[in-house]
Amino acid sequence: MKQVVIIDESPLLREYLRIKLSNAGLEVSVAINGLDGIAKIRNTMPDLVIIDYHLSRQSCIEVLKEKKKSPNTAPIPVIVTAQKIDRKKIIELVQYNVKKVFTKPIKIDALFATLSELLNVQFDIDDTPSIVEVHVNDNILFIEIAQGLNREKLDLLRFKILELIDLYDIRVPKVIIMLSDIKLSFADGTNLQKLLDTVIQATRAKQRHIRILTRDEFTKKFIAGRKEYADIEVTTNLQYALEGLLSEMDGRTEFGEKKAEIISEKILQAEPNTEPESVMLKFGTEDTKRPLSIDDMRDRMEDMKIATVDDDFVIQELVKTTFEQVGAQVDAYQDGESFLNQVGNKEYDLVFLDLLMPKVDGFKVLQELKARDIHLPIIVLSAVTQRESVIRAFQAGVKSYLIKPLKPLEILKKTMEVVRPNM
Repeated sequence: MKQVVIIDESPLLREYLRIKLSNAGLEVSVAINGLDGIAKIRNTMPDLVIIDYHLSRQSCIEVLKEKKKSPNTAPIPVIVTAQKIDRKKIIELVQYNVKKVFTKPIKIDALFATLSELLNVQFDIDDTPSIVEVHVNDNILFIEIAQGLNREKLDLLRFKILELIDLYDIRVPKVIIMLSDIKLSFADGTNLQKLLDTVIQATRAKQRHIRILTRDEFTKKFIAGRKEYADIEVTTNLQYALEGLLSEMDGRTEFGEKKAEIISEKILQAEPNTEPESVMLKFGTEDTKRPLSIDDMRDRMEDMKIATVDDDFVIQELVKTTFEQVGAQVDAYQDGESFLNQVGNKEYDLVFLDLLMPKVDGFKVLQELKARDIHLPIIVLSAVTQRESVIRAFQAGVKSYLIKPLKPLEILKKTMEVVRPNM
């Protein structure tokens, strides 16, 4: 039986590949860091190594150097996955018998074509066009699916949900599933059921805490016709979906605050819970759960190029200082106009955007980026508390928010959420 070693600290791709390769009759060993990976390679003498470039406790290069030292392991072919990698580093990898480098988000069909070639094994892969994005604001997971339902993406979705619940220590998840640019039929029933079951099982959310936002008639009829989904509500109104979930957050309204203000504040904040985690997130390959350290974040964010667009000098300096400790580069812009003048000349991995600014505000920036067909990951930093602004930002394509005043750790956590690729 052919053997594969997977070395990856993130469960998202690691666990998906483990299951997929095992189902194809391969023997799979999983390592959760570089040190563990070296031991697995020596002990199993695999036919293939799949390794993430961004590792702690022995870097990817250190693992490959150890592999090259032994004449028994040196010939083993390697596939490298990476969040971001420049040409110079790719050239450096060639000497370690690296056959292919895949940047994330990985094209699953291309990955399995390479696996088939290297292992001489055929895989059954769903190639249905599909875009899946997952973001968190407070205890709400926003799952957006466009174009179609793809089985491979739905398998990955489970691990993405677990990853975000772990990152934010979410104890009582709430879920909004947004089906956009999608029209389903009877043939999609199995995959729609897989989507719903995946969300329910991965989040352990009560069905009354799940909303589906869609105009698709088949989806409405499918859920209405099944008793097992009786408490899941389908709506076409995002504002209604938010109100329904957020009104249950505390169970009551305190201090006479207006309902709209509470809704806005909750959806924009991403404060972590400090009480013990009540959801079992541990994978079989993990002995202990440890929080993300600065070193972990540095491995994933080093050399990132970030823009902060905010007229508040204190916020600019906070973002700069926060990312200095993880080796990322930050350009600061005091208004939307100065940012738009430069964005075509510079490449950014992430943008922090204030909504209320002089000259050109955040909403106009979003409109202009869309008009220019410029697609950038954006995190809104704002003191805005109006519910209507939340809805406007969602409609403009922004999925993640942080409310002022900001905390460095929360900035880094939100960055981890956004820059870790979706499916």
